[in-house]
Amino acid sequence: MRKTALVTGAAGGIGFATVKRLLAEGIAVVGMDILPQMPQTPDGEFTYVSGDLSKAADRARAVETALDAYGRIDILVNVAGVAPRVRADLLEMTEESYDFVMNINTKGTLFLTQAVANRMIQNDGDCKGTIVNISSMSAYTSSTNRGEYCISKAGVSMITTLFADRLAAYGIPVNEIRPGIIATGMTATVQEKYDRLIDGGLLPIKRWGRPEDIAAAVWTLCSGALPYVTGQSIDVDGGFHIQRL
Repeated sequence: MRKTALVTGAAGGIGFATVKRLLAEGIAVVGMDILPQMPQTPDGEFTYVSGDLSKAADRARAVETALDAYGRIDILVNVAGVAPRVRADLLEMTEESYDFVMNINTKGTLFLTQAVANRMIQNDGDCKGTIVNISSMSAYTSSTNRGEYCISKAGVSMITTLFADRLAAYGIPVNEIRPGIIATGMTATVQEKYDRLIDGGLLPIKRWGRPEDIAAAVWTLCSGALPYVTGQSIDVDGGFHIQRL
């Protein structure tokens, strides 16, 4: 039976790279994003759902689209996330900005995972599914001009821990990837800053990360190659997490 994946944030960056990698591995993919349509159509068995992850009805529609088309969801990859519209000092952060970021990055991820997990439990087989969350180095790294983003990604890390614990009995591993500085639309506005930091030695692997680097890690977790791993955070960050003197 062909496996099916649901991928959020599918229209660009890490999400699109993940979609392409899963399709290349023979997985049928249902992709969800806020855009009315995909800017590019990937090769393979792909279905697109336009929706807002923060809205319960849109989350339900994405799940039902996958179930209607394939009867089950074997893989969930929670990629969708937003940065604050305005980078503001922590002392000036607004509730509106906090709600915008948290409702998508954390609340949306939490309740989509809940919905998919309840369906995965019903799947046949010993391994009923796999869940991968895309968190961030910001889950543990302070950026005081985008505190709401850091808080939201720390929340995603706890979502990973909680669901890994709850779903282990059903043979559903739940892990997360913490990307570092990845060349996507989200980081395009701060390219000059990160170019300078990378040139100055911020990263042991002295280059920007690519969306394909994250997609490769996603596939490793989804492929069944690590069946005894759950609740794990994998840093795909060029060594940023290494404390150096």
